[in-house]
Amino acid sequence: MTPKVFDRIKRLEENIHQVFYGKPEVVKKLLVALFSAGHVLIEDVPGVGKTLLARALARSLRCSFQRIQFTADLLPSDVIGVSVYDQEERDFVFKPGPIFSNVVLADEINRTTPRTQSSLLEGMNEYQVSVDGQVHPLPRPFLVLATQNPHEFEGTYPLPESELDRFFLHLSIGYPPPDDELRILQDYITMDSLETIKAVASGEEVLEIQKLAASVKVEDSVAQYVLHLVERTREAPEIDVGISPRGGLALYRGAQSLAMIEGRDYVTPDDVKTICPSVFLHRLICRGNHDRSADSPAERILREILDTTPVPL
Repeated sequence: MTPKVFDRIKRLEENIHQVFYGKPEVVKKLLVALFSAGHVLIEDVPGVGKTLLARALARSLRCSFQRIQFTADLLPSDVIGVSVYDQEERDFVFKPGPIFSNVVLADEINRTTPRTQSSLLEGMNEYQVSVDGQVHPLPRPFLVLATQNPHEFEGTYPLPESELDRFFLHLSIGYPPPDDELRILQDYITMDSLETIKAVASGEEVLEIQKLAASVKVEDSVAQYVLHLVERTREAPEIDVGISPRGGLALYRGAQSLAMIEGRDYVTPDDVKTICPSVFLHRLICRGNHDRSADSPAERILREILDTTPVPL
């Protein structure tokens, strides 16, 4: 990796930290997803900065951006677009929806119905949407940043497992450390402060960094370590549904991007262990318990798997 690319990545991190305090590991994982061409689900209680984090990343990129506020009455056509009859053309013309942007902020995605939630699936997986039998490609890079409140909050619709699996990473922000929360109070950080953020990377640069991340070297022993972790989730008796091949590939690619962000051109087992919980937890389905929060059965099982799976030297 060239010093220029490493400098660009660090500038992107610092840019987000201008308004998002106290959680450097969350910002780093967000960039892991960006450079892995993956989508991000940010879940936490209201008021901890989910939307602020997503918008800070969007403003740091010189790309098109759209925010969709998901509500119970939102329709799929409000997301992907609709064909309307043009009197002059005497034909139906497709009017693209907000999904036709480089960065899409799906705010409070679990406040809309499953039908509307599923309107994102084709775009997230295949970088295209189909309307009235016509296929419309989405711009590249394409990144969905979705926020949601915990399912126990009123008026929420849990995302189905098929859609959860489309998200590369699942992030939980948590409350800031006391010193950083004091800084938030003193600086009075509001959404208006986002206006001070300037773009520091273009879409073309993001695509270039994504290619570099995919070329980071992974030794055979480390690749086997990824597979062993995947296999153990499938063998665990407490887990109904283990990690799919898509999830294993996400861990592999995430470890490559993390190594690149750290300034290395090779992946270590520690890269795999660091990013694994954010890649795996939202994909695991435990028997009789779908809780994936800290100290949940799924989190404890995954921690045990990581602690007991032999690490290559």
